[in-house]
Amino acid sequence: MSGPSNYQPGSAFEKWLDTRLPIIRLGYDSIVDFPTPKNLNYWYTFGGILTFCLAVQIVTGIVLAMHYVASAQPFIEGSNISQAFASVQRIQRDVSYGWLIQSLHTVGASMFFIAVYIHMFRGLYYGSYKAPREILWAIGVVIFLLMMATAFMGYVLPWGQMSFHGAAVITNLIGAFPVVGDALRTWIWGDFAVSNATLNRFFSLHYLMPFVIAAMVGMHIWALHVPGNNNPTGVEVKSKADTVPFHPFYTVKDAFALALFMILFAAFVFFMPDALGHPDNYIPANALSTPTHIVPEWYFLPFYAILRAIPDKLGGVIAMFGSIMVLFALPWLDTSRVKSMRYRPLARQFFLLFVVACLTLGYVGAQPAEGLFLIIAQIATAYYFLFFLAILPILGIVERPGNAPASISEAVLKPGAARPAHAAAE
Repeated sequence: MSGPSNYQPGSAFEKWLDTRLPIIRLGYDSIVDFPTPKNLNYWYTFGGILTFCLAVQIVTGIVLAMHYVASAQPFIEGSNISQAFASVQRIQRDVSYGWLIQSLHTVGASMFFIAVYIHMFRGLYYGSYKAPREILWAIGVVIFLLMMATAFMGYVLPWGQMSFHGAAVITNLIGAFPVVGDALRTWIWGDFAVSNATLNRFFSLHYLMPFVIAAMVGMHIWALHVPGNNNPTGVEVKSKADTVPFHPFYTVKDAFALALFMILFAAFVFFMPDALGHPDNYIPANALSTPTHIVPEWYFLPFYAILRAIPDKLGGVIAMFGSIMVLFALPWLDTSRVKSMRYRPLARQFFLLFVVACLTLGYVGAQPAEGLFLIIAQIATAYYFLFFLAILPILGIVERPGNAPASISEAVLKPGAARPAHAAAE
């Protein structure tokens, strides 16, 4: 996609290095001179924002690991305050700038998920999952799964009431699988219940997983650079006139968007670091005292609502995991030849309802699974799966798309000029 390299070594050292390890050439071709569609809007800046969030989580996580004690044993003899819980409090109160590092890490997890959900909705709207970007989309879904696993294990580490009982509820779901469920659950626990062994395993994996995510992000960027960026029109690059170099045009745009995002990030870190958490997690874990209403972190709530919307335990577990697995099949479920929903009026309306369904699932996931809340969750769950398994496949057959531009340049320079969407379809 990027074509031949335009990099020219600027010094004798760069020339020497380029003939042995062309790392500067790689950076120049991938970041500076990479041809990028000239019509990308601010919804496309969240890839860079996500990279920033990952870096924050890795750096702050390394520092926190230096002070955290992964032990559920009592901090004081006869007390129910564990060493893990006490170490988190010590980080916040006694470690120099520990309150800042801990807040950056905790709030950073929420910011990470806010950015990734926006990134995914943007991909859905503009058809970024369609050919030739199926592998790119699949790698992104793998990253999302790794993020969810990492966040869940990290949520357990403070060993508060919600951490402990949330871990017990979620890991117990594995026992619903026939034949292997009980053995698999015991293997994950490292014991016959959520215990010190579980905490140690989760801490080890939570420390490791961000580096795995970083490797997958590298692969994601590699997969992006093969076909190049999608764009709001969904029309592929046809000539050099359709593109601009990534630097300085998009480095400046990404930097501006990142600055705005950092203002939101800082507002939570400095003024309301606990707003996105649960107050019960500031109570030491007590196996004999179960919270009245166990809920996961907010970014898991839509999937938690799907789990509880199915009356059968195994069915709920299958639906919860299926709600993510269906994303892998999305490139083949959407049968439309037109990528962007800008030119698909019916698909745009159903997409809006899909966003509402996801937000509704997030809301009812935090409510008791009873009465009206349960009915709403079941309706929203049904629509979630119908959108992927029925609506998108059928729309690709019956919908008549609107007009799309003949090229990206035409869309930018002559917004009024257009041709039938089927002529520009890939």
